[in-house]
Amino acid sequence: MKLTRPDGRADQRPASQSDGKPDKDERKIVATNRKAYHDYLMLETLEAGIVLAGTEIKSVRGGKVSLQDGFARIDKGEGWLENVYIAPYEHGGRDNLESRRRRKLLLHREELGRLVGKVQEKGLTLVPVRLYIRNDRAKVELALARGKREYDKREALAERDADREMARAVKRDI
Repeated sequence: MKLTRPDGRADQRPASQSDGKPDKDERKIVATNRKAYHDYLMLETLEAGIVLAGTEIKSVRGGKVSLQDGFARIDKGEGWLENVYIAPYEHGGRDNLESRRRRKLLLHREELGRLVGKVQEKGLTLVPVRLYIRNDRAKVELALARGKREYDKREALAERDADREMARAVKRDI
């Protein structure tokens, strides 16, 4: 969007800064769980907020997060993110909390009810796939996933290698 000033010259500021408000869907991805895509078949995703305490948001903004062994659980009608590592803030001192503590997820009651039914199905789990900052709030993208068997993983690797080979062959022919 190009803005013009009263004197007719174009405004050089980006659209997100022109009206003082950030873009609607501006995200800063902090961490991704690439291993989850290897170990699980993703069925559907949803976004949830995270309750962070103390200096944890400063570590998240600094990118000192690991989702690798994390999972989500629904316990007594509340969503919980467990085993996600958020490094202690280096300037936090005694205010720092445990790095792998349980963190509450902010989900709508309807989403929780729907997820409870699906997670109770055999073999489905909630896996954190991506952690990002959106509109100054920490959000986590959860995926309802089914674990892959070993032969599924080998099949996915073989398919990826075949796609790479085809792309190379096409590139050579051009």
